[in-house]
Amino acid sequence: MELVLATRNKKKIEEIRRITESLEVRVRTLDDFPGCPDIEENGTTFEENAILKAVTAAKCTGVPALADDSGLEVFALNGAPGVRSARYAGEGADDAKNVQKLLKCLQGVKERNARFVCCIALAHPDGPVNTFLAYAEGIIGTEQRGDNGFGYDPVFFPKGYDRTFAEMGDEEKDSLSHRGKALEELRQFFKQKIKKKA
Repeated sequence: MELVLATRNKKKIEEIRRITESLEVRVRTLDDFPGCPDIEENGTTFEENAILKAVTAAKCTGVPALADDSGLEVFALNGAPGVRSARYAGEGADDAKNVQKLLKCLQGVKERNARFVCCIALAHPDGPVNTFLAYAEGIIGTEQRGDNGFGYDPVFFPKGYDRTFAEMGDEEKDSLSHRGKALEELRQFFKQKIKKKA
């Protein structure tokens, strides 16, 4: 089976490829389809954005498309940065600026519970769409620690751990992360489909 990832984010592509290695799929990216436009994420939920990206990519490429929309929800900030996690410090902001803004907004705040959210959408060119939603609960630290991962990983301590995602190796992070859990649901979905065909 062939899948196209509806993203041009190199770190995200690397992570999804790593987690889906055990699936018998050939993973391609939008870079393999230069005629496909960039997809604007204008949904109000992670699910809306994931579906929008997957459906657009599937129609453009003619190949089943996998899209993920993910972000960080901080309860003390009423769920922010939420669906705007990648643009929290403004359009074009990089990870460092987004993390700086988050830490500034949480200065003096004691209640720092948060969760990463990931919605993965699998869309087929002929229409059907499946979604897989997962979470990683944790807290936001007061300073950045570690240099692995990306996004808010250097300030996110998964529940029950005294290390941030950025201080963990890939395998350990994948077993705990929102994206890893959502992709595990996708893996189980594929296994069921293969069983039905057998």
